[in-house]
Amino acid sequence: MKVADALPRLPNFSHAILVVRDDAGYPLSAATAFRVIDGGIELAPVKTGENVIRDTADARLVFSHIRPYPGVGYDQRRYIELGGALNPAGAGWRFVPRTARGWDEQDLSFPELCQRALPQARRYLVQLSAERGHEVRPQMALGWRFFLATRLPFLSATIVPVFLGLAAAGYDRRFSIGLALLTLLGGVAIHLGLNVANDIFDTLSGADEANFTPTQFSGGSRVLQYGLVSLRQMAIIAATCYAIAILIGLILVLATGPGLLWVGVAGVLISYFYTAPPLRLVHRGLGEVCVALGFGPIMTLGAYFVQTGHYALRPLVLSIPVGLLVMLILYANEIPDRGADAKAGKRTLVVRMPKDAVLLGY
Repeated sequence: MKVADALPRLPNFSHAILVVRDDAGYPLSAATAFRVIDGGIELAPVKTGENVIRDTADARLVFSHIRPYPGVGYDQRRYIELGGALNPAGAGWRFVPRTARGWDEQDLSFPELCQRALPQARRYLVQLSAERGHEVRPQMALGWRFFLATRLPFLSATIVPVFLGLAAAGYDRRFSIGLALLTLLGGVAIHLGLNVANDIFDTLSGADEANFTPTQFSGGSRVLQYGLVSLRQMAIIAATCYAIAILIGLILVLATGPGLLWVGVAGVLISYFYTAPPLRLVHRGLGEVCVALGFGPIMTLGAYFVQTGHYALRPLVLSIPVGLLVMLILYANEIPDRGADAKAGKRTLVVRMPKDAVLLGY
């Protein structure tokens, strides 16, 4: 915020808080009436008890407003902080601002303000770590960090098509509980690997860094942005999940036949190269197609093949609505990410469509 932008906003505040250092170097603050004049701000005489306010080149003037809603919360939150020189002017003071910063939730929501402040927060932790001689980072239980990093609640997108394939095989009177559990575990592992790898490459490409409006369902897990998990730890999680998925896949190939390799290899490649270079499928406008295929025919046909040893038309047809529904989940989650995705070069459907046509597209 520039001083020229801040001064016209000051009449929206009822009073100002003057902050200076006293003779001992401690902060001294007091409320005062004010009036904006040419080139500065005129302050009424300030009462500070026994303390004496002196002219200084390093004073702060703070303006703040908030409207409480008893039992609910607050709204109309806004503040402006000016830095500048304080000089005597008659019985009062004259403040000449040099710097300005502030926030108004009518212009910028509080969640977005917090997201935009993340670089500043990270710099503070780096500085604090240097001062204390050891790394200082946000603390959270390991289980919760894993929960957030892998985005476990999204596993329904894997469970449903796998169960659908198993149900189709059961309809054909072919079902093994052991193979079913291995299939589900392999599908879960590949999905978790996809989620974590997606976070890694979206961070490296700048997509998540440029996203200031994440939601519970979009914008990535944010564990990298919040410093809860390091990039190296995320890479270990992704590699472990993919290794488990590939190992289970090979076991299932040995148990059921090499025909399973077609969907297995396709699933691994699509999940990894969704955001990973050099393919970066979502940057080529193929993201929605890949999601529909991966969480539709690939998952369903793979689960069916494990039980029966062959492919069939019925599970393929059954998988199409599921794949489209999961694609629509992705489509809806792309809407709040539209601006950040465009800056990062992700050619999602929402980015490529005119804004007015996004709802119709859904």
